[in-house]
Amino acid sequence: MRPRDLFFFLRFWGVPLFQNRTWEGSTRLTLDASELPDEMDLASSEYMQSFTFRLRGRERVFLQKIEKAIKKLDEGVFGVCDDCEEPISIKRLEARPETELCIRCKEDQERMERDFA
Repeated sequence: MRPRDLFFFLRFWGVPLFQNRTWEGSTRLTLDASELPDEMDLASSEYMQSFTFRLRGRERVFLQKIEKAIKKLDEGVFGVCDDCEEPISIKRLEARPETELCIRCKEDQERMERDFA
């Protein structure tokens, strides 16, 4: 990776990740049936609870990918495919800086997942 490109990603990831993020980990996610007047309210609340859990799970996975990308930047191996160890294209890194695979390896992985799903 050229120094100019590396500088771009260092600046990109250098912004504090939680700068504009408010995390309410203490938000109550339990349901109390006595607080809900009818079954429709209970069903709606259960749906929202499930939706919130899914979002938090996705967010956690994404933050783990970001942390891994930052670690790779620190180690000097950012932009290198984890499978084939070839450089990942700058266009792909600009689109998905947290990516771990080059486009060819990612397509192969998706093809395998589709074939065995």
